[in-house]
Amino acid sequence: MLGRLLPLVFGLLPQHAISRVIHALARWRWRPWKNLLIRVFTRVFNVNLTEAANAGAETYESFNAFFTRALTPGSRPLASEPGVIASPVDGHVSEAGSITAGRLIQAKGRDYGVVELLGGDATIAEPFLEGRFATLYLSPRDYHRIHMPLAGDLERMFHIPGRLFGVSRPLVKHVPSLFARNERLVTLFETAAGPMALVLVGAIGVGSIETVWAGEITPPRGQRIRSWDYRHDPLNLAAGEEMGRFNMGSTVIVLFANPAVEWNTGLTAEQPVQMGRAIGRLGPETTPDPN
Repeated sequence: MLGRLLPLVFGLLPQHAISRVIHALARWRWRPWKNLLIRVFTRVFNVNLTEAANAGAETYESFNAFFTRALTPGSRPLASEPGVIASPVDGHVSEAGSITAGRLIQAKGRDYGVVELLGGDATIAEPFLEGRFATLYLSPRDYHRIHMPLAGDLERMFHIPGRLFGVSRPLVKHVPSLFARNERLVTLFETAAGPMALVLVGAIGVGSIETVWAGEITPPRGQRIRSWDYRHDPLNLAAGEEMGRFNMGSTVIVLFANPAVEWNTGLTAEQPVQMGRAIGRLGPETTPDPN
């Protein structure tokens, strides 16, 4: 019953107004405020600061700087075997598997369309209609920088405005087409496995999504899809290289057009993942020859 009520409650909330307030508070640099907030947050969510490049609350200029903290070198070694797909984030698997007739699994008993997820453009979605997907949820305690699962050339980017429902498990189970309704940033890459999309999904409290090449994409939000075309001068990003970050936590959806991509057997719902560790492999025909 509670799970069914949550979508109604979240639907009535002024989601964007709440997120704007959190956006401002997370950047407030008043030392007593940000130090207290960091210490309370660390304790409540059991954040592991031993792997952070800066461990003390006083070393961060704001709560957001702490939330998007860098890690110590070597704390996330990158899987280097030929053909490996690395996890782009720390978090847990929400769902992973095949895209069947253009439909992805959101949760047991719920699916949604890849066309809707990618902003309603059937031409952009067409390569992914029979591909592979993995939905990865970042909890508040996780590391919130997003990295490349494998090397790729950035070709296009879209900011798609939308709602800001939370992305916790109860809401994912009960809000229809949640990921295709929430605000999101779609990045399209060409890789050794063919087309790959990284979809960064916003949520309530996620006051900002940014990339390393364009900075903060949202805010501002607006009402129309915004697009960037890099095909005339593609940006190459190496495997494991940072590509963006959430300023507050949310979800990343990884899409591959190539149906020969194989996820690891253990990549199932609720399975923890860590940035850099192998979560899958390219198909045999696309795996680079180490010689």
